[in-house]
Amino acid sequence: AECLQWRLIKPFVWVIVGFIGVVFSNMKVLVYSNVETFITFRSSTPFVLAILEWMFLGRKLPGGRSVISIALLIVSCAGYTYYDQGFRLEAYTWLLIWYGFMAFEACYVKYHCDNVNMTNWGRVYYTNILAGSVLLAVFPFAKSEHAALQAMHFTTPQLLLLFLSCLMGTCMSHASYLMRSSVSATTGVVVGMVCKLLSVALNCLIWDQHATPIQLAFLLLGLFGGTMFQQQPMRKPSGLKLPLAVQDMTGKDGSNKHKSVK
Repeated sequence: AECLQWRLIKPFVWVIVGFIGVVFSNMKVLVYSNVETFITFRSSTPFVLAILEWMFLGRKLPGGRSVISIALLIVSCAGYTYYDQGFRLEAYTWLLIWYGFMAFEACYVKYHCDNVNMTNWGRVYYTNILAGSVLLAVFPFAKSEHAALQAMHFTTPQLLLLFLSCLMGTCMSHASYLMRSSVSATTGVVVGMVCKLLSVALNCLIWDQHATPIQLAFLLLGLFGGTMFQQQPMRKPSGLKLPLAVQDMTGKDGSNKHKSVK
């Protein structure tokens, strides 16, 4: 992984802004709502990202199959919200905030992967060290988080689970950057969304704050719609080339060179 360098930190700042915004708003959503609500709203993000990629990243608009996929996702989101008996204004306020950060982060990370020449582990290192530094700086001012931590008493098994989650998060970060450098931002989000099926199953086994059966039906409809999505091609193909992260792992180069940070 690359050591800390200003020429790499400067374009990475906005990655950190998006990353911290997504993580923080994600946690706030789960404070006021259940995981099914969050997953359903997440399933509607491909629609927004497809438009943003067409506007800013040079991809074509979705084809017919993908339009049907996005329509199912929107029906899923609308139906779930209609039957949400536990509606709380705070939950949907944080959902809107998360939505904005999510759209920005997905598009900018894809732009960064395609245009800034870094190894995949370098991106993981920069994400964690820079985001961790920011969180340490603002933590003294997070009064509500102080109260929550003081009220908790961690046991040894809980600390081990916390350490395991950090280790798994690092591995997920590496896999995520490798995937996002290889596919479009929209496709990457669809893959992550479909993986949430396991989260729903685990949530039903562990917690008691569940959605109703009809809400779960709308949730499954949205996840099914997500599996139908097809990645939209570039408007101006520039020839076959390997993503930068794959080039770094294989030692191969594509027919065209990516731009790198000067």
